[in-house]
Amino acid sequence: MAEAVIKGAREYAEVRSCDALQATADDVLWSDGLLLGTPENFGYMSGAMKYFLDRIYYPCLDKVAGRPYGLFIKAGNDGSGAITSINRIVKGLALKEIQPPVLAVGELDADVLEQCEELGMTLAAGLEAGIF
Repeated sequence: MAEAVIKGAREYAEVRSCDALQATADDVLWSDGLLLGTPENFGYMSGAMKYFLDRIYYPCLDKVAGRPYGLFIKAGNDGSGAITSINRIVKGLALKEIQPPVLAVGELDADVLEQCEELGMTLAAGLEAGIF
């Protein structure tokens, strides 16, 4: 899913792809928008995503308000817990959701990967056009 999102975004923008365990507040502050992806673990975001959001929250607070973000999740259940938990945190950062999350429940298929690519393209093209 991440590869498809990145592929779509690279058509219109410079992309910095970071693993959640290595990404820093400087990476977030560098960006004009964020594309966040996680597996659903036990009805919640991954531990790596939670660790990332915990580390960048206060250094980025009041510095990223209004920046657009998109979300993609590979869920084993229904994904709602992961979506809710991430949205709660990014709401505190005042990020702006560009579209509903791309959610893959069960096996990945071509349709989901196409939606991921479109998510990346939407964010990047929207930034390039000044929409976001």
